[in-house]
Amino acid sequence: MNDFQFQNTTKVYFGKNQLQHLHEEVLKYGDKVLVAHGGNFIKNSPLYSKVIEELELNNIKVYELGAVEPNPRHTTVNKGVALCKKHGIQTVLAIGGGSTIDCCKAIAATSLSDTDNIWDLVEGKVSWHDALAVIAMPTIASTGSEMDKSCVIANVDKGVKSGINGETIRPKAAFLDPTNTFTVPARQTACGGFDIMAHLFDMNYFVNALKYPLQFNVVETLLKTVKTQLQIAIKEPENYEARSTMLWAASWALNSFCTSGFKTQPSLHALEQFSSSYDLTHGLGLAIIMPKWMKYLLDRDDSVADDFARFGVNVMNVDDGNDKKAVAYKTIEALQTFIKNELGLPVYLSEIGIDDSKFDEMKVKACYGKDSLPLAYRPLTQEDCLNIYKMCL
Repeated sequence: MNDFQFQNTTKVYFGKNQLQHLHEEVLKYGDKVLVAHGGNFIKNSPLYSKVIEELELNNIKVYELGAVEPNPRHTTVNKGVALCKKHGIQTVLAIGGGSTIDCCKAIAATSLSDTDNIWDLVEGKVSWHDALAVIAMPTIASTGSEMDKSCVIANVDKGVKSGINGETIRPKAAFLDPTNTFTVPARQTACGGFDIMAHLFDMNYFVNALKYPLQFNVVETLLKTVKTQLQIAIKEPENYEARSTMLWAASWALNSFCTSGFKTQPSLHALEQFSSSYDLTHGLGLAIIMPKWMKYLLDRDDSVADDFARFGVNVMNVDDGNDKKAVAYKTIEALQTFIKNELGLPVYLSEIGIDDSKFDEMKVKACYGKDSLPLAYRPLTQEDCLNIYKMCL
């Protein structure tokens, strides 16, 4: 196991009746807060009214940043930075999904830097060492950004997604109320759930590293749990136990525990460039790509068969057998069937009107402008990425 440092200081308030503690967390840092959300759906919800009431009853001055995009844009981050610097805001509160939380992390870091443009931090033109306090209130089980120390931002002018990473932007507190996820539509629930699974695949399960028993077994248990509970949450949106499990699993998929001791390059998240190139929902892009990535690797490299077969037997309920490659192919088929039939998601780009017009630029972005991903589960060249994209059509 590689040397590592582990720290997670996010205080989690989990459950139905935790909002009363919100003002306590905000007032630790000051009496001015920027509340960010995705738009009218959140603003018109009972949750938003309760949050504002809780803050204002405790003499906290509220400023607002609405219309945060599903793939948050750097220009929106910069609007939030301007508000924070103008009004001397000390805390940024995110109400929404991972995009809103990521936006708030970027705002928090840029607000205490020597620039008004987040992209200066992303490109390393300006250094940053501190951030405003971030408090997260996720309304969907998905990215796990509420306990994570990184954020991803879209620069639509450049057509890329990138971000920053640092302990100071890890949220100080997170309010996880499963009832806030009851109204998430089935499709978004499915996309969020697959995003959780993809984090587990990329950060520990399918990695170019030894499988450390503690982390690996935790990850496999999380995968099995998410697969089961996700199907329940889709069919029974107000099932409190299923929604609770999904919300807590999302946090644990990316809160640094499962990745402790690993040095690797995520394959699926590198390949998933549809959300930056076509503004596609991130979890949907991952769901389309994963079975094709698996088949592409298996067709050319028998060494992946054991890992894929184990996933099939232990998570996808595929029958085991002596021919691991045959089991691995059945696993890929079972995964694609699960995505299509149980999650109700499209499995090809043609189903959602996306063609190959941007594939050449996507293959470059997938390899971060370099020739390949040398540390991925199996190294991928730009040509490999292009071939996988073509399989998705």
